[in-house]
Amino acid sequence: MTPKNTKRYKRRIETEAEADEILRLVRGEKTYNVTSVEKKRTKKSPKPPFITSTLQQTASSRLSFTGRRTMAIAQRLYEGIDLGAGERVGLITYMRTDSTRVAGEAVNAARERIAADYGSKYLPEKPRFYKSKKGAQDAHEAIRPTGMGRDPASIKKYLSPEEFKLYDIIYRRFVASQMADAVFDNTTVKIEGGDYLFRTTGSVMLFDGYQAAFPEDRADDVILPDVTEGEEPALTDAVKKQHFTKPPPRYTDATLIAALEEKGIGRPSTYAPIVTTIIERDYVERRERRFFPTELGRFVNELLVGAFPDVLNVDFTAHIEEDLDAIADGRTVWRDVIAEFYDRFSDDLSTAEGTMDAIRETINGKLKMTCPDCGGKLVLKFGKSGPFLGCAKYPDCKYTANFTRTDDGSVEIEKPEETDETCDECGALMVIKIGRYGKFLACSRYPECKSTRAIVKKLDAKCPLCGGQLVERYSKKGRRRKFYGCENYPDCKFASPTLPLPKSCPDCGSPYMLKNKRGVYCPNKECPSRASKKADGGDSDANDK
Repeated sequence: MTPKNTKRYKRRIETEAEADEILRLVRGEKTYNVTSVEKKRTKKSPKPPFITSTLQQTASSRLSFTGRRTMAIAQRLYEGIDLGAGERVGLITYMRTDSTRVAGEAVNAARERIAADYGSKYLPEKPRFYKSKKGAQDAHEAIRPTGMGRDPASIKKYLSPEEFKLYDIIYRRFVASQMADAVFDNTTVKIEGGDYLFRTTGSVMLFDGYQAAFPEDRADDVILPDVTEGEEPALTDAVKKQHFTKPPPRYTDATLIAALEEKGIGRPSTYAPIVTTIIERDYVERRERRFFPTELGRFVNELLVGAFPDVLNVDFTAHIEEDLDAIADGRTVWRDVIAEFYDRFSDDLSTAEGTMDAIRETINGKLKMTCPDCGGKLVLKFGKSGPFLGCAKYPDCKYTANFTRTDDGSVEIEKPEETDETCDECGALMVIKIGRYGKFLACSRYPECKSTRAIVKKLDAKCPLCGGQLVERYSKKGRRRKFYGCENYPDCKFASPTLPLPKSCPDCGSPYMLKNKRGVYCPNKECPSRASKKADGGDSDANDK
């Protein structure tokens, strides 16, 4: 919205009162005129067939697949699927590639398929050829189907759901890469009303072209009505909206892989392992398909970047990739590359031995928090239950606390969630804390009282032995497996790996039965039915474990 008496000035609305006044004037204006309708015809060309990075990005955004899952499925499609003839058929070309090159026979086959399935207007006069990025290795083609006769619908019954989904986008992306441009009319409309000029831009698809095979998301496109200059549209309503500058969004699998490719980090075979590694080492966690740094990740990053600035930076990583290519091509000697790296790295390593503690102090100094018990400095620590705040005067002061990070990255001591349950030892209220195995109840008078107990989930089922309430529990040993027990423990010691079925055993009279993947069985190890099943090889005591 712009005052119409100037072409350059765009009014900045500073307050809500100012916005309300403009809204009042706009709503009170009786006449609006369409002063300009500008149309510009544009074309959009298809993207090249998939390479490793773009396949992982598209599978992430369209199918919600992680990079690791995408590559595992693609590996199966490459190795071959039995299509009913008793032998495996490889459905796609090699899936670890950064080349967009396609064999001429495959291009011709795609063009024949386009003409047959979509018609001649979808087929450009000449085949399309795509230029690979600098440094790409053309030993392999782009990722494409091995045979155009094996369209996704015709072989769907031989594929798992995830195999079909991935093969489908590979097939359609390759077909689309040889199709005609999509054509749009981009329209800009200007409407004057009183002292204000309103402008909006939208587009209309005139010809779908390649998008007939591989549609692109156009949910955010603005579709404008057909208007002409001089028209006097009626104002239906005017609304106000406040917009804030948004920070860069968190990385997803797709955007992180795109960034790795853009910055020259890694190779097609390493994109998925890189993402998997930072998750498995607990440097990041995935929440709602987006990556968030963990406290361990933050700490390790600051510590290593501070100690090894020459090595831990994007430019160094990309430079090493170029050096490795030069060695492979015979343009440089590997001993020279290793010598150059080792000289710098050994210097950084010697320096780090003396500065690592100082860097750690700098990281903890950013917390600027004091111990509420003794007034000492609080520092970041890591234990079996994860990161926590502890007093720097430990062991003289044993204060510890969980913490949370605010939106601006600062740290706040986490206040335990209060409950209405009381401590069995001292009668004080219990609070919810987070430990190695999740949430648990602890006495609010800790450390004076160290009483704790598990948080149990009550179930809508009764104990088959005493009629008490069944609850969900976790074992304290081994892998912390879930089991079902009685609320009246230790008076009633009922425990089961699965929910009991409320029916008795016809062979031994056990008051309940159990069910696992292999069927219904009796929990009584001395039951005759279990003995007969063992003899037949149909059951074992493993069901009870």
